[in-house]
Amino acid sequence: MIAFPHAKINLGLNVIRKRADGFHDIESILVPVPLRDALEVVIDDQLPAGAFAYSRTGIPIDGDLSNDLVMRAHALLSKQAVLPGMRAHLHKCIPLGAGLGGGSSDGAFALRLMNQQACLGLGTAELMRLAAKLGSDCAFFLADGPQLARGRGEELTPVALDLSGAWLVLVNPGVHVATALAYQHAAINGEETGYARILERVPIEQWRDAGPNGLEPFVFKTWPIVEEAIARLRASGAAYAAMSGSGSTVFGIFRTVPPNLEWPEQYRSWSMRLGEEPR
Repeated sequence: MIAFPHAKINLGLNVIRKRADGFHDIESILVPVPLRDALEVVIDDQLPAGAFAYSRTGIPIDGDLSNDLVMRAHALLSKQAVLPGMRAHLHKCIPLGAGLGGGSSDGAFALRLMNQQACLGLGTAELMRLAAKLGSDCAFFLADGPQLARGRGEELTPVALDLSGAWLVLVNPGVHVATALAYQHAAINGEETGYARILERVPIEQWRDAGPNGLEPFVFKTWPIVEEAIARLRASGAAYAAMSGSGSTVFGIFRTVPPNLEWPEQYRSWSMRLGEEPR
């Protein structure tokens, strides 16, 4: 069984406070976007019960394989039931350390696929509860449509934002921003702003003032090319441009077909109409 874990962007990211558990309480709107990895999970009768064989291709992923969220998803489900022998393969396309949630999406989709393949019968609510144990924004990738994320990102409420038909340009400048590092230097606001409801009512051009990203100041200072990419998107006619999550990916939302921009060699960019596949 094959699925295609998708990326996300953040419309604003209000960092409210640091929590006793080391995480931060936040307020952000998460929007699914059609930039995808590919993940296959199958039952292998030649493997003993509980065994898991996992391979990866595409963008290289550093670090211990045991920390991969697909591996951790299997370990988490193994605590729920005895799983049959399984194989999984991930082809990685979503950049790492990019603020697009690719790893979280892979983990969430792995939970769903393994649940289906092993016929565990876990419903969406239970899968989302397990996903929250994998990572702060993992549960979002099992939800439908834009969501207001609160708490450490696992408290989700649907948001009435319809961006279908708008054009989205994603730009990754080729630098890796560690999420933990960005949050260490976050601009702490101290309170919720309720900007999700404001974004439902005001034009896209006013979104930046309503919901800034509190992780941008540190990232811009440390990696100026991130801010420069946003400035270029705005100059090219984006109605709204910002950094997604902890970066380094930035995005621009255009009301009409965006210009065909050329970026330096180390950059990667994608243009897509929301609701369609990326080009």
